[in-house]
Amino acid sequence: MSAEISISHTRGAFHLDANFGFSAPGVTALFGHSGAGKSTIIHAIAGLIRPDEGKIVIGGKALLDSAQGLCVPAPKRRLGVVFQDARLFPHLNVKTNLLYGQRRANEKPNPGETERVVTLLGLAQLLERKPRTLSGGERSRVALGRALLMHPRALLLDEPLAALDTARKNEILPYLERVRDESKIPILYVSHSMDEVARLADRIIVLHEGRVIAEGSLFDVTSNLDLINGGAQLPGSVLEAVVSGHDQAHALSELSVSGETLVVPALNRNIGEKVRLRIDAQDVMLALSKPDGISANNVLPASISEVRTGEGPYEDVLLNLGEARLIARITRRSAERLKLKKGQKIFAVIKSVTVGGR
Repeated sequence: MSAEISISHTRGAFHLDANFGFSAPGVTALFGHSGAGKSTIIHAIAGLIRPDEGKIVIGGKALLDSAQGLCVPAPKRRLGVVFQDARLFPHLNVKTNLLYGQRRANEKPNPGETERVVTLLGLAQLLERKPRTLSGGERSRVALGRALLMHPRALLLDEPLAALDTARKNEILPYLERVRDESKIPILYVSHSMDEVARLADRIIVLHEGRVIAEGSLFDVTSNLDLINGGAQLPGSVLEAVVSGHDQAHALSELSVSGETLVVPALNRNIGEKVRLRIDAQDVMLALSKPDGISANNVLPASISEVRTGEGPYEDVLLNLGEARLIARITRRSAERLKLKKGQKIFAVIKSVTVGGR
């Protein structure tokens, strides 16, 4: 199932002109800074606002076609929408909130489906509780369950973790991963957090000042030098790795990236399991020869694919690590001193790595 979105909308001085698609399986992230137009797009798809012009087609069903005068009302679009504030009915318990979603599916209730969603999201112990007694993460899981029980054409998640602290985010992210892995409907995940995007998304659409400036696979877009300097300000690269070993004596884990080993703080992951790595461009140093006598554990051989003038005093360097790509941001003075050029063999010294799930 797929979705095609084409929207033009003006609100005051802000103009949105966005064209993109997203499909199942997997998650497509709509990424951009506050004010880029992300929530306006979600509201238009959900039918909460009517754009000046546009066409929205999901699963072959036209929900909006301004040229034909068609605009399906929000309650009839059958879209599962989860906002950052959850928007549960405060007077209903968790079970009744979930059943409301099932009633909106306009299908005969399926007790087996309800039980599956309750199990998927770990809600069995919460069914009799009221929303006011739930943590932020628990409320988010209930809202997600209610949306799934609508049997939606698509799932729209609008900054669902933005109001949560780090502990609550870490609580709900595994459940979002389960939904991603088991869902057969298109999922559009809106966020300005690259850590969340790197962990959950397969594809990414980058939005800046109301326009789509890039879209494609997560790995390709995050290694695009045009975007590290552009309005999107992507901070660095996302790579995929495989857990290859654990050093329990030193509380470390070893990851394989394109045949090389990367050492990170200990992970509760099985050997052979895939993980995502997010590496900020400014956490990568470069050396002409393999350095000795330094504290950094991660020194990887690489070759330079491109050197480009960055913002202020910086140069941005695109590196090939086998099949993986990595961006380093160093000062222009350092780049000139090292005489960096395309094709040059180099060593990447990686100071910090953020590890997410997959």
